[in-house]
Amino acid sequence: MSDDKLAADTAMGPVTLRVGDLGAMTAYYRDAVALRVLDEVGDSVTLGRGTTPVVILTHAPELKNASPRDAGLFHTAILFDTREALAASVYSVAQKYPNTFTGSSDHLVSEAFYFTDPEGNGVELYWDRDRTAWSWVHGAVEMSTLYLDPNAFLQENLTERAVTDPVVGGARVGHVHLQVGDVQTAADFYVDKLGFDKTIEIPGSAVFVSAGGYHHHMAMNTWNSSGAGPRLPALGLAQIDIGVPTRDDVAALTERLTHFGIPTRDDGETVSFDDPWANLLKVTATRA
Repeated sequence: MSDDKLAADTAMGPVTLRVGDLGAMTAYYRDAVALRVLDEVGDSVTLGRGTTPVVILTHAPELKNASPRDAGLFHTAILFDTREALAASVYSVAQKYPNTFTGSSDHLVSEAFYFTDPEGNGVELYWDRDRTAWSWVHGAVEMSTLYLDPNAFLQENLTERAVTDPVVGGARVGHVHLQVGDVQTAADFYVDKLGFDKTIEIPGSAVFVSAGGYHHHMAMNTWNSSGAGPRLPALGLAQIDIGVPTRDDVAALTERLTHFGIPTRDDGETVSFDDPWANLLKVTATRA
């Protein structure tokens, strides 16, 4: 990779949430979203598919919910590898937590369904169209918010086996969407310093960024949170994990962040740091 960009095969890792009711939140992501419990240690539960962690829940009953206008998580976007797998999860949530559905959209690059978990964290469940079907114009990927009929989608893609056992196929975090205080500050940090490429910008409203030509690994918007300052301790987002291929990639990122005066915690394998709104990010080498 070049010294000022993240590696092309950078990918998102699990999202860690601080939760008030660990049992209820575990039940939602296990029984409704249809993730498996991969690990359970003390006050922390890791859920995912196969060996891939998706959500890590950490019990923090002493904390309260933040204001909806504060910076923090907009949604965790869970990417399924087939339409069948997506339909299985969407149907499972709709059956078990019907009041948590908030909408659905055909984004041209993807098909997405939106929910809110029991503690108010946004959840997107989605499937990507093949990259050959994506359209790019002057370096920006074309996305839209076309109507997507959830019932028609389920009728077309839900199978009998998926109704019986909704854990069908693979799933991982595809992107993480944040709400922030200022879009330009977000672009300066995530593009100019962290090293993502900008893929879409809605001036003054939102910016979407990625590595390696993905439509977006992260997004930042001010739709609810314009002017928000750094976060105080609260329930919700605790940490965003990002995977880069090698230790050299971690070292290059650490050097770049240090150059910009951003404090880091670096052990050679991982580097951790805060964005301008005190969202904690951890970047890890995924290959030896």
